[in-house]
Amino acid sequence: MTDRLPHEKGFHVSWDQLHRDARALAWRLQDTSPKDGWRAVVAITRGGMAPAMIVARELDIRAVDTISVKSYNHQAQSEPRVIKSPDIDLVGDGEGVLIVDDLVDTGKTLEVVRALLPKAHVATVYAKPMGREMVNTFVTEVSQDTWIFFPWDMALQYVEPYRGT
Repeated sequence: MTDRLPHEKGFHVSWDQLHRDARALAWRLQDTSPKDGWRAVVAITRGGMAPAMIVARELDIRAVDTISVKSYNHQAQSEPRVIKSPDIDLVGDGEGVLIVDDLVDTGKTLEVVRALLPKAHVATVYAKPMGREMVNTFVTEVSQDTWIFFPWDMALQYVEPYRGT
């Protein structure tokens, strides 16, 4: 069927669901932390910021930084490039550092991040099959052709019914 509505193969995530899933990620991560605990959380901006905040709170990690990797222009994926790096004095080579993102799709963004922080532990809330091997810990896997609609990308509005008026 070629005239599918955009939401038919979409996975809609509310703020409540994101919060629950990010807390579930934190619960999984508590058993994988280094002996001395995580030194820092690095959020991949922008999508990783909300999950990273929740994970940092749940695991009582006070040192939080960001790395900004641009790989999308609206819904079109392009070659990823770092436009903001974390504090190297804080993160070093990634030893004891937790990298958090909302989603791994193809894994191209994480290839760039892993090159900068090769010893870090990478965690995402959601994972697609093509990028799954780039992640150490995740909560939910979705199919590669599913588009995830995150709460920061949505607004409440009227939607035409699929059939009828």
